[in-house]
Amino acid sequence: MDRYGPYLREMGLVRWRFGSQHPDMAGLRSDRETLFRDEGANAGRLTALAREADRCERCELHRTRTKVVFGSGSLAVSWLFVGEAPGAEEDKQGLPFVGRAGALLRSMLISIGLSREDVYIANVLKCRPPSNRDPLGQEVRECSPFLHRQIDLVQPEIIVAMGRFAAQVLLDSNESLGQLRGRPHNFGETLIPLVVTYHPAYLLRSPTAKSNTWEDLLLARSVLA
Repeated sequence: MDRYGPYLREMGLVRWRFGSQHPDMAGLRSDRETLFRDEGANAGRLTALAREADRCERCELHRTRTKVVFGSGSLAVSWLFVGEAPGAEEDKQGLPFVGRAGALLRSMLISIGLSREDVYIANVLKCRPPSNRDPLGQEVRECSPFLHRQIDLVQPEIIVAMGRFAAQVLLDSNESLGQLRGRPHNFGETLIPLVVTYHPAYLLRSPTAKSNTWEDLLLARSVLA
């Protein structure tokens, strides 16, 4: 049975182009039993960090938010996906990437043999900017420490930055998304590889970029292998 075909079609991709490049599920993850992690302690720290974010009033976004959107996923994952900021539906539910963008992200994950349970998902900002405007510099300065702590606690083996804004913040770069795509980077001074791709919301507006996104996901998978 063709498990991935429907999701590749949702991504706007055709079977013949990628042939046998389906994910080898056994090769998607490294043997995590060889890694020492105090996941119980880190889970407690992540919960405490989420509570701190819920009380955050460091910028003016706390006045207009409905819910803080901290992130979702477990610590027993290799992949961290990072977006820009919550949208209207995320602000209502308190969860990242729900609605149409979330459905497309799910298809992106399944196309490489992953599910939401296999990844951790977060945003640079934890509160929705009014009218989905671009984040302000002061908002990023006040909120990005939460993301950096999440990365410290999740300890991903690879980070996928979705969209120009997330990529520029994580890489501390002014380069365009086109300049940052297509090659692996390292996050900060760590050895965590980082791959840049398009944001699912952009793909909904510009579906022709889905094939490039598929190439980015394959790059991330090859880096992790």
